Amino acid sequence: MRIEELILDGFKSYPVRTTISGFDESFNAITGLNGSGKSNILDAICFVLGITNMQSVRANNLMDLIYKRGQAGVTKASVTIVFNNQDRSKSPVGFENTPQITVTRQIAVGNVSKYLLNGHKSTLQTIQNLFQSVQLNINNPNFLIMQGKITKVLNMKPAEILGMVEEAAGTRMFEERKDKAVKTMTKKDKKVEEIENLLREEIDPKLEKLRAEKRSYLEYQKATSELERLTRLVKAYEWKLVCEKVEKAAVTLQQKKEDIKGAKDDIERGGKECKDMEKELAEIEARRAKEMAKGGKVQALTDAVNNLERELVKVKTQLEIKESTVADDSKRVESAKRGVKDVEDSLAQKRQSSAAEASAYAELKQAYDAGAADLARTEELLQTLLTGLSSSNEDEGAGGYMGALAEAKARLAAAGTEAEQAKVKIGLAEREIKDKEPRAKKAEKEGEGLLKELATKRADSEKLRTRVDAAGWDEDKERTLLERQAEHSQKIAQLSEKRDTLKSRLAAIDFTYSDPYPNFDRSQVKGLVATLVDLEEANYSSSTALEICAGGKMYNVVVEDEKVGSALLDKGRLRKRVTIIPLNKINAFRMSAEKIAAAQRVAPGKVNLALDLVGYDEDVSAAMAYVFGDVFICKDKEAAQAVTFDKSIGVRSVTLDGDVYDPSGTLSGGAAPSSSGLLVKVQALRAVEREMTQHKKKLEEVSRELSSAKKVIDQWRKDRRELDLCLHQVKLLEEQVSGSNATKIIAEVEAARKSLAEFKAVVDSAKEKQKAASADVKRLEKEMDDFKNNKDSKLKEIKADIASKKKELGKKTTQVKTRQKEVQTAELEIQQLDADIDAARVEVDEAIAAHNKSKAEHKALAETLKSQQADHKAAESKLKAERAVLVRFDDELHDLERDLKAKRQEIVDAELALKKLDHDLGVVAKERTGSESAKENLEKQFPWILEEYQFFGKPGTPYDFAGVNLGQAREQCRELEAQHKGMGRKINTKVMNMIDNVEKKEQALHKMMSTVLKDKAKIETTIVELDRYKRDALLKTWEKVNGDFGLIFAELLPGNFAKLQPPEGQDLTDGLEVKVRLGEVWKASLTELSGGQRSLIALSLIMSLLQFKPAPMYILDEIDAALDLQHTQHIGQLFRTRFKGSQFIVVSLKEGLFTNANVLFRARFRDGTSVVERTATRSATAWNEDKENGNGGAAEQAGGKKRAGAAASRAPLAAR
Repeated sequence: MRIEELILDGFKSYPVRTTISGFDESFNAITGLNGSGKSNILDAICFVLGITNMQSVRANNLMDLIYKRGQAGVTKASVTIVFNNQDRSKSPVGFENTPQITVTRQIAVGNVSKYLLNGHKSTLQTIQNLFQSVQLNINNPNFLIMQGKITKVLNMKPAEILGMVEEAAGTRMFEERKDKAVKTMTKKDKKVEEIENLLREEIDPKLEKLRAEKRSYLEYQKATSELERLTRLVKAYEWKLVCEKVEKAAVTLQQKKEDIKGAKDDIERGGKECKDMEKELAEIEARRAKEMAKGGKVQALTDAVNNLERELVKVKTQLEIKESTVADDSKRVESAKRGVKDVEDSLAQKRQSSAAEASAYAELKQAYDAGAADLARTEELLQTLLTGLSSSNEDEGAGGYMGALAEAKARLAAAGTEAEQAKVKIGLAEREIKDKEPRAKKAEKEGEGLLKELATKRADSEKLRTRVDAAGWDEDKERTLLERQAEHSQKIAQLSEKRDTLKSRLAAIDFTYSDPYPNFDRSQVKGLVATLVDLEEANYSSSTALEICAGGKMYNVVVEDEKVGSALLDKGRLRKRVTIIPLNKINAFRMSAEKIAAAQRVAPGKVNLALDLVGYDEDVSAAMAYVFGDVFICKDKEAAQAVTFDKSIGVRSVTLDGDVYDPSGTLSGGAAPSSSGLLVKVQALRAVEREMTQHKKKLEEVSRELSSAKKVIDQWRKDRRELDLCLHQVKLLEEQVSGSNATKIIAEVEAARKSLAEFKAVVDSAKEKQKAASADVKRLEKEMDDFKNNKDSKLKEIKADIASKKKELGKKTTQVKTRQKEVQTAELEIQQLDADIDAARVEVDEAIAAHNKSKAEHKALAETLKSQQADHKAAESKLKAERAVLVRFDDELHDLERDLKAKRQEIVDAELALKKLDHDLGVVAKERTGSESAKENLEKQFPWILEEYQFFGKPGTPYDFAGVNLGQAREQCRELEAQHKGMGRKINTKVMNMIDNVEKKEQALHKMMSTVLKDKAKIETTIVELDRYKRDALLKTWEKVNGDFGLIFAELLPGNFAKLQPPEGQDLTDGLEVKVRLGEVWKASLTELSGGQRSLIALSLIMSLLQFKPAPMYILDEIDAALDLQHTQHIGQLFRTRFKGSQFIVVSLKEGLFTNANVLFRARFRDGTSVVERTATRSATAWNEDKENGNGGAAEQAGGKKRAGAAASRAPLAAR
């Protein structure tokens, strides 16, 4: 068996698959620079051969054999050797008919190792047995000479050299067997001595005593047999009677048992089917969860839809607020415009009233001035008359009656002139009226409908104004309500967003469901227990204890009744499994007042009932009692221990740190639960929800107020819109009327008529003035005449007239001042109204700007809402599409759950039937209890009854009841029993068994001693034979190895000789030492030799040992390291001449050795990996000729070189 091909993959410096083929059947050499990987080839061969000592292949562990320890992407190492096994005489045992053997060894990261033999998985022991059968024992490798073995041989002592020869001879195992046999013989001697002592001191005395007791026991046994016969007869008869009673109930019991078995089978089968259904349900749920968890798509779409819904609510709220703002701004604009109009109307009215007041004031002032002038003239007249002098700067002739008369005549002339001028203007006005009046009448006729419509609209506007004022509603009140409504809506939106944020942080209490049917009342679902708990801030320190107390019940869902719970479970599309607590079905445990009082006595001030620490609504009190009603919360562990283990209390307790004490004696805790702090976080959520509820109530109140006033508001808005429309129409009609040609003509005619009337009034006034002036002239002339005739009387009259006029003028002065103040006040009011108009117009502009801004923001929000609605619709469509995929799973789950429910009901029915059958069985069993008890007592007291009952009452048997007097038999039994008791006190009832055991033990000991003595004799004979065989084999081996040793050394170092001989004065079995003769001189010690000579000695010895028992293959690693070139060539020749039929694989760096090889492999290290090239240096024919001729020396070397030059061929072995 020889190597044909070697395949390395990931082994040491060979990271990729490298095939080394073309091994020569005789002599192969491997060379290369240091570090090129040449020795790794030998390591690979040893690796496959099953080496277990990693130091031999230069590794600390298996990981060192993988390329770069698996850090370069190569995670396993594999080596395969293909052996040529065509020579059956040298084939491994069992492989004679296998021409080729392939052995592979693989290791992977993690020290995973396996062997393959001809492609099939094998074991290390099988591989080692295969190679050991052909002298290739890798763990005692004579065929393997590695670096350093030469030096080791040189330093061996005589006993160690003898050991090498013994190993070659195969006598090592004889020595081992001999030592083992001597140890065994020593044990046998000790065992023989133990057996003899046991027989002499224990067995023989005991046997004599037991034989005497045996005789007494045989007499006692005879009496026992008679007593037993009679007892059996009596008891058999009694048992027969009892059995007849028992058998009567047996049939009924059997039938009941069969029915029970059938019921149990039904229950078991139903339970199995339920488990199968539950398993199938779990698988479907897993597939559904897997479908839902694909990339988190459904959850992501759900979250996206929820986020978009929240954004939509937010934007809708903002849009509603903005719509209200736009409406408010629009109303503000209209209000501002109406304010401007109202101020303008007030200004017009004020101006009109002011003009009337100014006219009245002017008339009053004119009258006042006339009176004052008249008074002044009268006083001037009086002064002139009295003094003859005038107080004025005018000529004296102008004073007195003459002046007054001249002034009166002047007035008369002026009034006449004014009358004449007015008459001329009257003529012009009459001509204008005459010219334009026909056209005005025609235009008036044409515009009569427009004026009538204007009058109608004005009347309508006044009616609408009256209705608006009488409605009891105004814009301020509406604005206030709308602002409150918007404020609460905005606050609710903000709180909703805050609530959603808190909920996202409390995913564990998120409970969402769909309405199981239309118009479902969601108030019937109270929520999770955790969300129903109110925890005061003072009790926050107890939150952890309360959470541990509640445990999984914290996440149970509280509902109104079991129907609501069933509806939720069946059709609520719950996203996760939940436990339902129906309030009408729950049986809550409530701690008794006695236990609570006892706990307060045991640990005063340190213990509270868990239920007392939480707040809750009254309608969920039953659920809270169910969750928190049976546990005490204690401040420390001492209080918890005292309460829990007190016999009068005995209730579970939880400390504030979370430790749980149970009356059964168990204690758990030590770490806060994962949900620690949940109740505290929930309180923040509940606070937000309570605030939301308050704002919702206020919003409802405002909405109700708006809703209740809706009719009034709608009617008011309608009337207001109609009023605004009517006023606008009036304004348009007024503008239309004032802007038409007909109106202008009519206005011109009306103006002309007005002017005509004014001119006529001027004429009338002038005539009045003429009349007054003429009267004054006449009066003055008369007075002048009277004054001339009666001066004193006239003076008195004038003085009286002056006094009267002064009095009258004083009255008019007060009136003038009052009217003047009124005129001034009216002017100030007009100025203020002008300023108000300007401010109102500014307010209109501001309101319009704010309104435009609000409309722009409203438009932007509307577009945002439209965009988000589109996004929400698209996301919802995607979510529906994804959920549609899950509908099939939901349907399957629903069907399975329905079937599972039905099957469970069947099991419940079967269990009820089983209970009824058990009850019936109990009734029947009671009927046979007495009889069966008596029967069982007899059978327990007399076990033989069960063995022989089939013979009871049968003729010819010991139990024939017909021929026996049972009364006499019972009496005999009593007598024999008394006799039996007397004998029983004196005999050893166990003597038979004891003597039998002792006799068997005696026989066994004698047999054992005989066997031990025979074994000892065999061992002594074997030792003698082994010693003789060992010496013969060792002598033959020494003679053969010694002869070959001398010849091989003579070949390696011509003219010299070496031998092996026992040390002086000692035998062959004591050891062997090397003796060397150089020329004619025998050297006393190897130290006298050179290093190269000593290496040749060691190498010759190794070769002679190898030649004694040739192996099919030899592996040598740089054995020529200490030799010169000539000696290296001799070694190559030695391989060819002395080891015919063996395959050599030699690693060498010296040309003298590998030039003698038939095939040379050169290892190179390229780009971090090893590469091997093959060179055929000698042909197979030349090698065979050398083997046949046995030629060596220089001529052979020359011929080899010549043939190598002619036939050399290089074939690089690329890694593949």
